[in-house]
Amino acid sequence: MTAVYPSYEAVLEAAHTLNGHAHRTPVLRSQTLNARLQATVYFKAENLQRIGAFKFRGAFNAISRLTPAQKRAGVVTFSSGNHAQAVALAARLLDVTATVIMPADAPKAKVAATQGYGGQVVFHDRHKQDREAMAQALVAQQGVTLIPPFNHPDVIAGQGTAAKELFEEVGPLDYLFVPLGGGGLLSGSLLAAEVLAPDCKVIGVEPEAGNDAWQSLRAGYPVQIPQPDSIADGAVTRQLGDLTFDIIKSRVHDIQLVDDASLVEAMQFFAERMKIVVEPTGCLGAAAAFRQAHERQGKRVGVLLSGGNVDLASYARYLSNTW
Repeated sequence: MTAVYPSYEAVLEAAHTLNGHAHRTPVLRSQTLNARLQATVYFKAENLQRIGAFKFRGAFNAISRLTPAQKRAGVVTFSSGNHAQAVALAARLLDVTATVIMPADAPKAKVAATQGYGGQVVFHDRHKQDREAMAQALVAQQGVTLIPPFNHPDVIAGQGTAAKELFEEVGPLDYLFVPLGGGGLLSGSLLAAEVLAPDCKVIGVEPEAGNDAWQSLRAGYPVQIPQPDSIADGAVTRQLGDLTFDIIKSRVHDIQLVDDASLVEAMQFFAERMKIVVEPTGCLGAAAAFRQAHERQGKRVGVLLSGGNVDLASYARYLSNTW
């Protein structure tokens, strides 16, 4: 089967589909940070998106494009949390049933929210069970449609609307830092940047412990790694998809890595200075942007804050440095 690659036109169509359903999230600035970095930094606050993360964009766009028969049969997905919530809410809004396969150790807040949105949660052991195989079994048995977290053209196009909105609001940027797990958000952002800000250096940022994309870019093919262990639970994927890898390898400026301590520092900054809650995964781009400031002096820098769903007990430990 020939892969279907999304384009910027698909991002435009997704923006039309999402109009009136997804929030047009604010772009935030910090004069304190700008003075420290000697740059102008724009934060696209997707932590304030519906379900608390950018994932709502891709899920709603993908489910909206199903046929009436597919909608009647329902959907299935697998996710550590944010895509799970996104599919559950999007499905409810579109009157579609949703089964969500989640790791047994997923943050309790994300599990509760997924169930609260009406998703039927099925747990798996992320170290012993193959979540994709579980999903495919349900597709075969029940005739449901799989809405994967990142490796899907409609999901990628939906995610690209976040960067599209950022460029439309602030104009061209010199740099754009994007959290990177499976690559859906980064792929969509690259499609938007290619048209709206072709000179912008788009940088994907993944956790140091889960550097499959970093390895893949250097190897020239999708590298699969053992299950990563990082507080950035939304970015501990083992391998990019074929669609996301191809889009990223041909367009991304660089992939950078940050450790968990840097994510905690970024969370603390957002809580103390900007009064917003950003989850560890959502801080990936910011943590990278805060480093090596001399390279970006006088530049216009965009940062996608991908989500704000964090367990409150864990959040308290991060803020108090007792994690």
